[in-house]
Formats: sequence, C-alpha cells, structure tokens
Amino acid sequence: MLKIWGRRNSINVMKVLWVCDEIGLPYERIDAGMQFGVVDTPEYGLLNPNRRVPTIEDDGFVLWESNTIVRYLAAKHGREDLLPTDLKGRADVERWMDWTTASVTIGMTPLFWQLIRTPPEQRNPGVLTQATADAERCMRMLDAHLTTRDYLCAGRFTVADIPVAAFVQRWRSLPINHPPLAALQAYQQRMLERVPFRTHLTLPLT
Repeated sequence: MLKIWGRRNSINVMKVLWVCDEIGLPYERIDAGMQFGVVDTPEYGLLNPNRRVPTIEDDGFVLWESNTIVRYLAAKHGREDLLPTDLKGRADVERWMDWTTASVTIGMTPLFWQLIRTPPEQRNPGVLTQATADAERCMRMLDAHLTTRDYLCAGRFTVADIPVAAFVQRWRSLPINHPPLAALQAYQQRMLERVPFRTHLTLPLT
C-alpha cells in the first residue's frame, strides 16, 4: 500500500491526499513533521534528506516534493484527464504547478507564518506588508486568467488545479482584507464542490 509521511495540516501533504482521493487510491498516512517529529530521525533522513513532508513510498519507490508526487501518481494510474499526455497539454499543467512554487509561495509562505504561526506581538509589519502585496499580485493574476475559463488548463479539472486551488483556499482563509475578485471566488466555489477538496483543504489554519 502507498505510504505517505506528513501531517494533515501541511498544505503540501494536503495536495497529495487530494490527488489520492481523486484517483481513489488507498494509502497509509504517517504523522510526521512539527509536533509529530519523525523527520529528524535517521530513518526518515534516508527517505528524504530535506527532512520535510510529504514523502511517499510506493512499492519500494521513494519520492518527495509534493507537486512531483501529484504528477507521478496521476501518471502511474493512467489518469490522462488529470495529467494530459500530449506535450503541450502536459507543459501547460506543469507550468501552473511550478508557478505556485516559484511565485505564489514568495508571498504566501511568510504571510501564513506571520498571521497563523507567529504571536501578534512578534509579527514583523514590514514582512506582513510585503507578503500581503506579493500574495495579492498572484491572486489578481489568477483572477484575470480565470475570467474566461472555469479551470486552469484543458477546459477541465487537472492536477494543475491542485496546488493552485490549495493556495487560493489558504489565501481566502487568512484574516486579511481580500479584494473582490469574482472569478477567483467562483473558482474556489467550484473546488468546494469536490469532496476531496472539502475533506483535505478546509481544515482550520494551524
């Protein structure tokens, strides 16, 4: 059975759990990271030298990096609806997935840590201001892209939507002022219609 190391409140673990449910894959999840420890053990270090989550083991094959895991599972199980096999279609999907890592996290990571995991008296106003602006810039870009389409690529739900929608949900859940981005809000509502999204992405922010 597929093994997944990682705590449920990690956005990167959420992505992997979401794709598993979309495909219908059984798995065993092992709590790891933050309060659960595990990642600092020698055994885990052999699986993932980054000592981060998630990590999976699939029939002896060990893999880390959440977006790569999502693509791997979709491809292994022949889900061409989730991950196109034609070169241009797949590149379009991967472009959006990589964009979340290269661009969205620049604002979202410090914004989340400042607002959710840092006591109010220890927050850095300058970091908050910059992170808020960086995150909003990405969300406005998404809103513009989604004005003429329901999903990011291929006219349907694909694995590109998994990391993007995860960050949209997180951004919209943060205690900040959100500009009225109608297309982005409609996109979030479409995601909320998917049971795996509701199961894994609507947990309280911790």
